[in-house]
Amino acid sequence: MPIYEYKCRECGFEFEELVFNRDECPKCPKCGSPKTEKLMSACKAKTGTAESGDWRMPLMPSGVGGGG
Repeated sequence: MPIYEYKCRECGFEFEELVFNRDECPKCPKCGSPKTEKLMSACKAKTGTAESGDWRMPLMPSGVGGGG
């Protein structure tokens, strides 16, 4: 079950929510407004063992992404 990031359009509060239906946006836990939107989240990958808890962001291939 994925955890998605949301932002309330009423109060601007950003929060994470475990969502069973990915098309459904939950109400804001701060103000209760149903006007929330899903945010783009960075992908995380697990490396190492379960005991090490070593979470790292995956590396992007060179030439991909921003820059000038």
